[in-house]
Amino acid sequence: MTFAKLISRILVFGILATQLPVFSQEETGYNIVLIFADDMGYGEVGSFDPDSRFNTPRLDRLAEEGAKLTRFYVPTPYCGPSRGTILTGRYPFRHTVVGNPSPDSGQNNFGLPPSEVTIAELLKTKGYATAAYGKWHLGHREPWLPRSQGFDEYYGILYSNDMYPVQLVRDEEVVEYPVAQSKLSQLYTDLTIDFIERKKDQPFFVYLPHAMPHKPLAVSDDFYTPDTPGNLYEDVIAELDHCVGQVLDALDRLNLAEKTLVIFTSDNGPNQGGSTGGLRGMKGRVWDGGMRVPFIARLPGVIQPGIVNHHPAATVDILPTLSALAGVELPNDRTIDGTNILPMFKNNNQPSPNEAVFGMRGEDLACIWSGKWKLHVLDPGRSDMRGLSEEEAINWVDPRAPDGVSIIAPFEQAKAYEIPGLITGDAPKPMMLFDLSTDPGEQHDLSDEFPEVVDRLKGIYDRMNAQVPDFTAPESDYLFRDPEPGESRQLMHLIGGELRYDQVPEWQKPLLKD
Repeated sequence: MTFAKLISRILVFGILATQLPVFSQEETGYNIVLIFADDMGYGEVGSFDPDSRFNTPRLDRLAEEGAKLTRFYVPTPYCGPSRGTILTGRYPFRHTVVGNPSPDSGQNNFGLPPSEVTIAELLKTKGYATAAYGKWHLGHREPWLPRSQGFDEYYGILYSNDMYPVQLVRDEEVVEYPVAQSKLSQLYTDLTIDFIERKKDQPFFVYLPHAMPHKPLAVSDDFYTPDTPGNLYEDVIAELDHCVGQVLDALDRLNLAEKTLVIFTSDNGPNQGGSTGGLRGMKGRVWDGGMRVPFIARLPGVIQPGIVNHHPAATVDILPTLSALAGVELPNDRTIDGTNILPMFKNNNQPSPNEAVFGMRGEDLACIWSGKWKLHVLDPGRSDMRGLSEEEAINWVDPRAPDGVSIIAPFEQAKAYEIPGLITGDAPKPMMLFDLSTDPGEQHDLSDEFPEVVDRLKGIYDRMNAQVPDFTAPESDYLFRDPEPGESRQLMHLIGGELRYDQVPEWQKPLLKD
């Protein structure tokens, strides 16, 4: 640990508390299990879409036993910034992770700053045991690793499961390379259940950011159906649903269900092959298909069964909600964008405490939700992510596809032309206004009919946008020479085994800079 990092840690915990006492479970109240799927679309949980092709009996039952929020939003339609927000309660422009770290493109030199205060750090002031099992994607070098952000234990892949090198890390050490991805869903589940069993007599917080259904899709033997190779995505969701059920069963077996808040949601909308449940757009787009995700919360005795709330809420609200549940004071030296939405879990008609919720695209504030309205201040762009012609989509080759050597997963992955959301509707342009209560698919722009609504939302947007700083691009560690005219920029097929990101295979060495 560097001296600067040590000082930052001391300052943060000096703000939070003068000591970290150990409390019994009775003194603190509730355990917390936060399950965060990767690229799981709104239409991939059966109870959110009556026409869903996916089989999710345990998630459907979880929704029946607790609260379902039907308009729950992430701050960006992609991974890293969304993960920073759910852990800090702050929009990406505040916690500064506005893009995705990726070692194979040289994006190594940024992550969630040590000065940020996470859910894990707050709960530790109440004596919680904390663990994270799964995808991190908030920095894969010191000082941004999970145990620098309040987690006692970490096991998982530090970035997306299609980024070279795919390697499993325990705490700060690589323990497996390469990785057979078919085991990941069950592995992360088993680690979670083991932690719960070990920590059952004290309060605990488990952050379970699953790898699936991010590409490459992979599934264990118990759920893989080789006789129907075209439904790999459905197999993956079936296993993920089963794994959620295993965690719930463990809580029942240990008599912890009524002491444990379980939350299930996703980091953004779906990629190719998934389902938005009739929403427009997909991962990578600020249409609701990329930004609205399933959300379920269960806490027997506190949340009554069958609550369905249609008011907008967002991942910025998770940290203040969990803090309120645990009786932890929020840090007073920074802006926390979210609010406590526990009342929304208890009442179908409880409105959002937020005047508005905001969405970002890269470094820019892009859109705003308020009540039934959504305003795209910036042009939302195409509804699909890649912008390919039909012929290009059919012939597109994923540069991070399974290769049987470094990225080990089934070869029958979803195709680029399998668009998961609506691609119809009024042509995209700036200042589009939609009434999501009657037009959840964002088909009909109402900006000309309701100029007063546009003006009101634009005013709220402008006040928030004034707080967005200018960002400086981090230094790149891309090892290859710049491509010649007409050449594409190649990914570095980095070799794993250590927490270093400079080992390229022999066949790529001619591409290295002189």
